[in-house]
Amino acid sequence: MTKRRDVVKFLIRNGFWSKGGTKHEKFTNGRVTVLLKRHREIEDEVFEKIKIQAGLK
Repeated sequence: MTKRRDVVKFLIRNGFWSKGGTKHEKFTNGRVTVLLKRHREIEDEVFEKIKIQAGLK
């Protein structure tokens, strides 16, 4: 499990910013948008999928 704040820091370091959201927070870099659950911890498999969706892996 990865802490949510670490996932947010990872996305921000790679050029993404938050567009808000309710149950999921939307992060975009202008081309790609990924959704991040509002849980304290994110499963490692989900984090890997977020990286792939963002084009960072």
